[in-house]
Amino acid sequence: MKKIAIIDYGMGNVQSVANALEFLGYTATITDDHDLLKASDAYILPGVGAFAEAMNNLRKRHLIPLLHTLVIEQNKPILGICLGMQLFMQSSEEMGLHEGLGWIEGKVIAMIPDSTLRVPHVGWNDIIGKEDSPFFKGINKDAHFYFDHSYHVVCDEPYISAKCQYGSYELTAALQHKNLFATQFHPEKSQTKGLKLLRNFLNFVEESSC
Repeated sequence: MKKIAIIDYGMGNVQSVANALEFLGYTATITDDHDLLKASDAYILPGVGAFAEAMNNLRKRHLIPLLHTLVIEQNKPILGICLGMQLFMQSSEEMGLHEGLGWIEGKVIAMIPDSTLRVPHVGWNDIIGKEDSPFFKGINKDAHFYFDHSYHVVCDEPYISAKCQYGSYELTAALQHKNLFATQFHPEKSQTKGLKLLRNFLNFVEESSC
């Protein structure tokens, strides 16, 4: 069984993710220790909060160059959740313009409220996942997942593995590009379908040569 590390950078719900993995039979290490991260086979980058603070926390813990080496150069699988997905982008306009990890060509922009839309987007929403994505294997197209966000990702179509409709917005719900996986929703809070999606990621990890 491959070693999974949940990256601890002071931005939220690491324990709930660990609990979900434990239910699936994995004991994940919650850590920011460089040696433990190097010894791991795959990573989960969860997150709740502000984009700039998240990047600052990663920077202070010297995690940005390390993660670039492990994920981009060594091709180890990683799953970004909510804010973690947004950090994969080149930039975010949340409270100013801020540089992201730059792993995927795209940006994070604000959802603008209107008469039909409540922001933040909190609650259950159905998504449309791509049938050929390893992320959504065995998950029906209109499955419901739990969202909680005020900003959303804009990126090129080839990166997108799932979308959802929220009011006038067609939102990017999930991404997958090579060893990079990410969800705007919270699989750890999405009951059976969320656990199935996490299982699909773990299956990809187990089949990975890294």
